[in-house]
Amino acid sequence: MGKLIVLEGLDGSGKTTQLDLLCAALAAQGTAYRKLEFPCYASESSALVRMYLSGQFGSRPEDVNAFAASSFYAVDRYASYRADWGAEYESGGLFVSGRYTTSNAIHQGAKLSGEARRAYMDWLFDYEYRLLGLPAPDAVIFLDIDVSLALSNIAKRQATQDIHEQHADYLRLCRESALEAAARYGWHTVSCEQDGTMRPPQEIHQTILDLINREIL
Repeated sequence: MGKLIVLEGLDGSGKTTQLDLLCAALAAQGTAYRKLEFPCYASESSALVRMYLSGQFGSRPEDVNAFAASSFYAVDRYASYRADWGAEYESGGLFVSGRYTTSNAIHQGAKLSGEARRAYMDWLFDYEYRLLGLPAPDAVIFLDIDVSLALSNIAKRQATQDIHEQHADYLRLCRESALEAAARYGWHTVSCEQDGTMRPPQEIHQTILDLINREIL
């Protein structure tokens, strides 16, 4: 089997920038890889995800329960794996992904608390990795920033915000859920801020690259 590295973080944490920097660095050092990004918005398999995020099932994240919303994303990942990258992964390929099953642990786990959240996360990973047969990541790197800084970064994008990005209280719960998942499942946490501002992207990138080269590749 191949290897799968996942970058996670709140909206506004700089995942896209770090994913691009990581891919460029892997190419520069001669490491063969393929980049994935979820959801697969260009694919028909993401239709329910797009409906959910655009508010067609309710204007607040909690209008759709964690299990239902997770199923929307799971179908998209399953279709992508079976139709696109599964054979290459099973032949030993290296994949770097922006978001994965772990995103549901963050964004849907935020809808629950305590033992209900822990039971949900266990269900989620069993559902996708065992029952659906999707590969579990070899490493998850969580890009951690304070919610106030994430909201500031989101506002600067001047793009239409989905129902996850519109609610500050929900993003705070997402960070809480992410840190709980990181501690429970052994994710790597990389702080992306210093003194209330974002660390330079290249500095964050070097931290990530050193981690991957040391512990994963």
